[in-house]
Amino acid sequence: MYLEFFELKQKPFTIKGDANVLYMSPQYMTAFSLLQYGIENCDGFTAITGEVGCGKTTLCNALIRELDPTRYTILSLPIPPQNERQLLNTICLKLALKVPSHAPLEQLRNRIMSRLRQEREHGRRTILMIDEAQNLDFDSLEAVRLLSNIERDDEKLIHIVLIGQPELKQNLRKKCLRQLRQRISVYHDLKPLSYQDTKNYIAHRIQLAKDTSNNKYQLRRGQIPAFSFFALRRIYSASHGIPRIINNICDKALISAFIDYSTKVRLKDVNRALKDINQLRKL
Repeated sequence: MYLEFFELKQKPFTIKGDANVLYMSPQYMTAFSLLQYGIENCDGFTAITGEVGCGKTTLCNALIRELDPTRYTILSLPIPPQNERQLLNTICLKLALKVPSHAPLEQLRNRIMSRLRQEREHGRRTILMIDEAQNLDFDSLEAVRLLSNIERDDEKLIHIVLIGQPELKQNLRKKCLRQLRQRISVYHDLKPLSYQDTKNYIAHRIQLAKDTSNNKYQLRRGQIPAFSFFALRRIYSASHGIPRIINNICDKALISAFIDYSTKVRLKDVNRALKDINQLRKL
């Protein structure tokens, strides 16, 4: 709707976790480096927690793109399994193992162990990434822990990354999960963006969305969306620095500015966007 008016080649504020537009704030760079270090150097678990919409999944997707497919086999579980059997069946599916879904659990484990050893013999290490891991029950977490025991010549054959909301951190504190907790070698709690990073995040998104091709309508120079100081302050206070919420507000604020034929997003545009969001929540 507003792309031609603002000379944009794509929508700058989509809510999907697109690793291509990841804004590497200092905190995200730290989290990315820790993830990378954990996968390349550690035998234990890596755990990443953070509030809904903070960019945990986007960060992990960005890391997956950087990993050499000749060295790593990535098993990504975007939806957590509901129980141990579903977990093992899903891993078998990801590893292209033909095993009856109703097979005994021990058979499923043995087939997985055998394939992990084969992967290592071919020079690849297996990485299991489980998103929304706060929803895993005790049996599933215990099954994950047992998988992490698989070794070859004193080398772990699988590295497990748990990605979850703050409830995951609370779950890991439970006494019954102390064995798993003790195996976490890398942990990072992803925080919301600061005000400065929120401003930089918005500018980063717009810059990536700019249309550099020749515009047949020859829109006037500088017709690129700018956000006023008060608009930015309101976006930050309403979003608390959570990227997904920032995206939602900014997208609707751009529509408001476009309707008024304004190249600047003002406080009234942000307030109009927040009003629309609140109305949608009431549906």
